[in-house]
Amino acid sequence: MAPGASVAWRPSTTVKGVQIVAPFEPSTARDGWRLIREALGKERRGLAVGVTVGLCWTGAKVAVPALVQGGIDNGMLTRDAAALGRWTAAIAVAALAAALFTGLRRYWAFRVSRAVEADLRQQLFAHLQRLHFGFHDRVQTGDLMSRANTDLQQIQQLVVLIPLTISNAVTVVAVTVVLVAIDPVLTVLALGSLPLLNVLGRRFSNRLHPAVMGIQRESAQLASVVEESVSGVRVVKGLGAEEVQAARLQQEADDVYDQSMRATRIRARFLPAMELLPNVGLILVLFYGGHQVIRGQLSLGAIVAFNAYIVLLIWPLRMLGMIIAQGQRAAAAAQRVHDVLATDPVIVDAPRPVHLPGVRGGSGGGGHEGLGDVRFEDVVFRYHPEAETPVLDHLHLHLRPGESVAIVGATGSGKSTIARLIPRFYDVDEGRVLLDGVDVRDVPLGELRRAVGIVFEDTFLFSDSIAANIAFADPDAGREEVVRAARLAGAHEFIESLPDGYDTEIGERGYSLSGGQRQRLAIARALVADPRVLILDDATSAVDPDKEHEIRDALAGAMRARTTLVIAHRPATVALADRVVVLGAGRVVAEGTHHELLAGSKEYRAILAAADSPAGLGADVA
Repeated sequence: MAPGASVAWRPSTTVKGVQIVAPFEPSTARDGWRLIREALGKERRGLAVGVTVGLCWTGAKVAVPALVQGGIDNGMLTRDAAALGRWTAAIAVAALAAALFTGLRRYWAFRVSRAVEADLRQQLFAHLQRLHFGFHDRVQTGDLMSRANTDLQQIQQLVVLIPLTISNAVTVVAVTVVLVAIDPVLTVLALGSLPLLNVLGRRFSNRLHPAVMGIQRESAQLASVVEESVSGVRVVKGLGAEEVQAARLQQEADDVYDQSMRATRIRARFLPAMELLPNVGLILVLFYGGHQVIRGQLSLGAIVAFNAYIVLLIWPLRMLGMIIAQGQRAAAAAQRVHDVLATDPVIVDAPRPVHLPGVRGGSGGGGHEGLGDVRFEDVVFRYHPEAETPVLDHLHLHLRPGESVAIVGATGSGKSTIARLIPRFYDVDEGRVLLDGVDVRDVPLGELRRAVGIVFEDTFLFSDSIAANIAFADPDAGREEVVRAARLAGAHEFIESLPDGYDTEIGERGYSLSGGQRQRLAIARALVADPRVLILDDATSAVDPDKEHEIRDALAGAMRARTTLVIAHRPATVALADRVVVLGAGRVVAEGTHHELLAGSKEYRAILAAADSPAGLGADVA
């Protein structure tokens, strides 16, 4: 199966004059709301507690105006000091209860919302780890960071409002019932604007959602520019391109500003009306109810309580606009998170996995004698399904156990592609890749990748100690295993010369070390897992030529125990392999020892000549 074959990529679209292909299937706001509901379902117990606490808060708040009415009518107007004291004490108890439940309501609201955010973040991170290389080839890191941070925060900010909103809604219902009991006519005057408020709320929601989606999209593009500028700061500074990146950032920041102002204009049109309508009811109540008190048709306590209830309604009704706006932001954010979670991994374990020979209990052990046989049988591969010319075109290749094989070829010939197919970073379109007689598509991914160690040309080290970086693939590895791997990679001496030795903390991506030192640590990291197949994808390119020989000499013992595939440009490195395979147009065009090919292959001599030229061969993008 070709990379991305199970993902229905969107057709090409044009954004800012550039044709792009979106790597996600189109989703809707309904998908976003469904994701939020599913996340809330996992926290239903905490949500129930939060809602219960909110209802207790509602009871305490609704009780206060009724108690005030009792204090006025049965204490103040009757001049009964004892009764006034009792009503005052009751009001104090209700106020204390309201204060207590206010704190508990907010605690449970934030507890549930943070739990939902944490769960979604774990889901998203785990899913991103499972997604295939083809997905990560197409999606910018900054975009994924935006989805994992900003978008999840928007969802959290909505969830925190849910218990508050439910208690506010119950407050509105309870207050409405009490108001009708006091005076139906006054109630109609007070709440007559609610239908219009509902209409405004719907229009507000429909107008705001596209603008919010635009903000989320532009924010992700802005995050991508920032991420690239920070990650590539050495390239930016080295080429004096600070102004170029600043211009890119300014363009994206302007786009975020434009979308934000679009949303702001929508809010500015709707929110004033949504805030005014509840106050209109308060004005009508004061005018009509005041005349009823003057005529003796309504008690003073009743009109005071009625107005207190109207005031109690203003904040929940005023929050309606905020809840709608936050709901739209959260729906847009959840839609973007759903885009990622709904993307199916292309590279997955087979329904009926087959273990590699020599593996007990699904994990490899030391000693790989007779293991590491790699075969490419009639392999056809394309990175893009729509590409007419395959990168590998009916390739046949055999790497015998314990053999070191160098793959050479011009840029785009498919050298690195071979290295990526063995650990199944991608799946072949046709044919098959076998490891010790088993199709790699049938081997459990974890087992396969423990059996195949790979060192990339672009070395990535983590901000941790040197020992932790070497033991990354096997955190349980002891210090002796770490030191052994470092010795094999020719890294032990320079590590020991560092102030803290193996405990030395390295900075961002290990840039405090030289290129050759970083590369040797990467080789040691691959060796500590004791793989049966070792792949060096131009892994010695950053090492000085004299050190390269030291590393190759140090690796000789380890290479005899396992199959080694070397993607190389330097003639000195190629010459150390047992066999050299020359690729051209995705096929093997020549093979033999270094000396045999020098004597009999024009293509091989041309490749070595190009490697020795000032321009070099360059990176193999295929």
